[in-house]
Amino acid sequence: MEILTHPVWGPVILIGVFVVASVLGYIIIRKVPSLLHTPLMSGMNALSGVTVLGALIAGVAAYKTQSVVVLIIALVAAALAMVNVAGGFFVTHKMLRMFDKKGGNDKKEEEKE
Repeated sequence: MEILTHPVWGPVILIGVFVVASVLGYIIIRKVPSLLHTPLMSGMNALSGVTVLGALIAGVAAYKTQSVVVLIIALVAAALAMVNVAGGFFVTHKMLRMFDKKGGNDKKEEEKE
């Protein structure tokens, strides 16, 4: 962990981890069929929480090294990860409302009439 507070190598390592994680995430998500995106998003909320935690750790390391660039990147990463978590919960809630028994019964009754 001390390497992350090194004035030269700390920001380089943190930016490198950010770039590798971004590329891997893009490659993995690109190969997922579109029908699985919503269930996958609802299942990935926990990983988005880990992303928030990683961004906060990067922000603390940047604060200790007084690296403004890495601190700004860490804050942007934390904000985007929080938007992802909130969006994931919103989509999950919307998806679960589709399977609500009340909504399903109303539609069947309307079809009978």
